[in-house]
Amino acid sequence: MITLRRTCTLAAFALLPSFAVAEAQHGIAMYGAPALPADFTHLPYANPDAPTGGRVVTAEVGSFDSLNPYVLRGSVPWQLASLTGESLMGRTLDEPFTLYGLLAESVETPEDRSWVEFTLNAAATFSDGTPVTTQDVIWSFETLGTAGHPRYATFWTKVESIEPVGERGVRITFNTPDRELALLAALRPILQKAQWEGVDFAASDGLQQIPVTSGPYVIDRFEGGRYVSLRRNPDYWGADIPFREGTMNVDEVRFEFFGNETSAFEAFKTGEVNFTRETNVLRWNTQYSFPRVQSGEVVLEELLHQRPTGMTGLVMNTRLPQLADWRMREALIQAFNFEFINETVNGQPQPRIESYFGNSPLGMTEGPATGRVAELLEPFAADLTPGTLEGYAFPVSDGTERNRAGIAQALSLFEQAGWTVGSDGVMRDGSGTAFTFEIVIETGAGEVQSIVEIYVQALNRLGINPTVSAIDSAQYRERTDRYDFGMTYFRRGLSLSPGNEQYLYWGSEGADTVGGRNLMGARSPAIDAMIGTLLTADSNGDFLAAAQALDRALTAGRYVIPFYQWNVARIAHDATLHYPAHHPLFGDWPGWMPDVWWYEAP
Repeated sequence: MITLRRTCTLAAFALLPSFAVAEAQHGIAMYGAPALPADFTHLPYANPDAPTGGRVVTAEVGSFDSLNPYVLRGSVPWQLASLTGESLMGRTLDEPFTLYGLLAESVETPEDRSWVEFTLNAAATFSDGTPVTTQDVIWSFETLGTAGHPRYATFWTKVESIEPVGERGVRITFNTPDRELALLAALRPILQKAQWEGVDFAASDGLQQIPVTSGPYVIDRFEGGRYVSLRRNPDYWGADIPFREGTMNVDEVRFEFFGNETSAFEAFKTGEVNFTRETNVLRWNTQYSFPRVQSGEVVLEELLHQRPTGMTGLVMNTRLPQLADWRMREALIQAFNFEFINETVNGQPQPRIESYFGNSPLGMTEGPATGRVAELLEPFAADLTPGTLEGYAFPVSDGTERNRAGIAQALSLFEQAGWTVGSDGVMRDGSGTAFTFEIVIETGAGEVQSIVEIYVQALNRLGINPTVSAIDSAQYRERTDRYDFGMTYFRRGLSLSPGNEQYLYWGSEGADTVGGRNLMGARSPAIDAMIGTLLTADSNGDFLAAAQALDRALTAGRYVIPFYQWNVARIAHDATLHYPAHHPLFGDWPGWMPDVWWYEAP
């Protein structure tokens, strides 16, 4: 039976009073105070009476060659950082921009957030039993900022100083106005300094030098590229702190890796895997009636959430001359017959992603920009892509395969940009150069490959013959790290608390950083300015306006050809796996599964 559950009403964006004075707190919020009181006993979506035991096994498509998520080198299972590692404070899935004590028992920061001070929990230890000290904290900040993954570097440039305060305190002073920095500091991973003495942190072998961390799980067994098994640490130091009460209940969390989606699904059908997320609606509607579902051994559920849609689709690499002109990108968007592809791949219409922050209060509104949103964008009017201020919407086709109107519009846009179809049927510029590019996807990504195949047929009708390269996960990581593609599959999950990570996703400064997240190569003063306003806004109203303005600049920038929304999480799991009745605002998101689930036999 499929159960549909709706998340709680979003009330977190009401205007709240700001911090009055700097004093030790049990939590920290971007605006106002945390919703949970200092004496809270557990997170609202956790079950403090949950039993422990059992196992969760998921199927991952692809491979891995490292178990160190803190450096650029290697491909790492994405779940490791949150299940084995820890930070000074932890996110809650019910409150955007709010953190509660984890390794730190308290946090202190002034009204202007120019510095932040954390006091470590005296009980905090690493998995080998050694205490977490202020020196570990200071070393972690410095090392991650200078030798860690590039995603940590920007934060470190904004740190003026970091110093111990007494026996268990660490104070970090910032060199730039940015209200989010105090929260980002709380989320830096804390590693064991002693483990890395005399070792090149950035160049270490991720399957030989596995980080010692303080989290509730430790890596028990693994085989490179095949599986990773995590074991719940029975001596975990934080089992009884409020943030962890009722969480991390499953004894074993195992990730099995498969070469493609078909083999991963077969593993779930046979019981080798006992939890899966289904993103293909057609498969969900037609292939989930296998015997284990009919017998009740497997439960099917559809869960709603109130997160932004984020952006999923084919990202265009604007570093390439043929994709630098917005008219070319709009032409390629017009040629993408979403309605036909949607019906073909899903079997029934699914709503299209209309903007990056859609499905939330942060999303842009229809029509022209007004009010504070318009005020924020107006200074950049001369450089904005058409549609940013006036309003922009993705094209809608008639649903037929030929998409005559879309193809005609694409041809017109190509012609405006200086490209026409010659007598040989090939799209060329004035010098005779053919218009082409490479679409790079991962081997085994069956749904994406199906979409690309249909899209390429449409492009062929325009005289465009792109190369499609399906490569293994290691090659794919290396190619995308170097931005060596014309288009590739793109997924950016966005939260209700956007902040400095937006610079990583589409900030100009990181557009050419090897291993960066700005795959599109966006270099927009307006985008940079809207992110800056997000980070310095001293009111919820300015924060919302900046997010909506950013959404406009990104959407009208025509950087991505969007697919369909994932506003419904479709999950299937063994009936022995359970989760609390209270479903968090963020829904099925890192921090929920397996974090608050438990195993219980019928």
